[in-house]
Order: sequence, then C-alpha cells, then structure tokens
Amino acid sequence: MTEPKPNAISALEETENLFIRYGRTKDPHLRERLIAAHQKLVRYLAGKFANRGEPLEDLVQVGMIGLINAVDRYDPERGNKFSTFATPTIVGEIRRHFRDKAWRLKVPRRLQELNQSASRAHEELQRQLGRPPTIQEVAAKIGAREEETLEAMELGIAYETVSLDSANGGDQDSASATLADFIGAEDKELHALVAHGDLEHAIASLDDRERAVIIQRFYNDLSQSEVASHLQISQMHVSRLQSRALLELKRLMDADK
Repeated sequence: MTEPKPNAISALEETENLFIRYGRTKDPHLRERLIAAHQKLVRYLAGKFANRGEPLEDLVQVGMIGLINAVDRYDPERGNKFSTFATPTIVGEIRRHFRDKAWRLKVPRRLQELNQSASRAHEELQRQLGRPPTIQEVAAKIGAREEETLEAMELGIAYETVSLDSANGGDQDSASATLADFIGAEDKELHALVAHGDLEHAIASLDDRERAVIIQRFYNDLSQSEVASHLQISQMHVSRLQSRALLELKRLMDADK
C-alpha cells in the first residue's frame, strides 16, 4: 500500500485543524477557507452527472450547497474523513436537483420517482437479458402496475424539452427554419363539428371517460389539468383520451356526410 506523501499528510492535518478550530469558534473566515478547500471535490462529483441534460456549472453550484451543509454539520471528533462524510450530502443535493428542478414540465413527485426507478430497472434488465425489457418486466422489477410504469416512462420526455424557436437541423434549404414552422395549425374542421345536427349523437357513442373529457374540455372550457383533477387521472391520460375521442368523432361525422 502506497504511503501518503508528506505534503499530503500536512494538508490533511491542516484541514483537520481548521475543522477543529471552526467547530470551537464558528469563525466565518474559517468556514470560507474550508469551503474553498473542497471545491475540487464538488466539481469531481458533479462531473459524474455530466451529459444528463444539465450544464456542469449548474450542477457544481447545486453541489456547493451540499458542501456548505456538510461543512456546517461535520464533527472531526467522530474520526471519519471529511470527504467521506461530505460525499453523500453533495451527491444527494445533485440528485435532488435532477428530481425536483430539472423537469421542464410540472410532473407529480410520485411519477418523477417512478420514472427514475423504471429507468434504472430498464438498464439493469437490459444488461441481464441482453435485450430491451418489456413493460411487464420493468413493472415487475419495480413492483408497480404496468399502466403507471408506462405512464412514468413516457413522462420522461418532460425532463427536457426543446424550444419551438430551435433551428431545424435539416438540409441547407431549411437551415433558417425553426421547429415551429413544421408544426401544423389547429384543424379548423374541428370547429365545424358544432354545425352538424348529429354531433350530440356522435358524442353519446363515445365511452364514458372520453365523453367526459370532450364535454369538460369543449363545453365547460376546462383546461387539461382541470379535467385531470376532476377525473382523478393524469394530464397525460387526459391528452390521450382527448386525441382518441376527437379522432373517433371526426370519423363518425365524416361517415354521416
């Protein structure tokens, strides 16, 4: 086993002495020195979370919060090294940032946590099976229902969104175009549905939940989130039901023309 170099030992002793003095005096200048002395540890740990959609400098700033908390709570008399004590606190703060703040759309905490569990289970099963696992296999692995597992995995797209003003990465002729240029406008034919005398009959043919979504969205003028709250389902589920119901209504109305 390699012996620590003399200068490394003196640095550790100096840090330990600083912690002892800080514990006795709570001198803010000592606190600042201790925080500055361990910034490299924060940057090292933050680097392990790079390439996950968040700028490294943002992760370093989040990790610094964990470092500050660790400095304030560390007790050198317990005998463990500060880096050993601080690492879980710093990593925990970074993970909390990903869980609570990195989602671009508002997603319930339960689904955020389920999404993370499903992602880890998916990776583990793929290594074990040598192929992508099925939803049933992932659900069994994390002990969740298949429907909520699928919903949580689909909600992963809310983790990072792309602005409609982003340039399209196509050929040179469309280099100046943005994503918004490729998104269709609202179908004006849908507004004409109210002119058909048999619209009510078509709506009545929908299943109960689809009919409730259509009535609350287009008759009661509620938002998708409000409908989700009324029906006690997710907003993503409301969006699916609405899309399916509108397609069915259009089919029925076209058939009656």
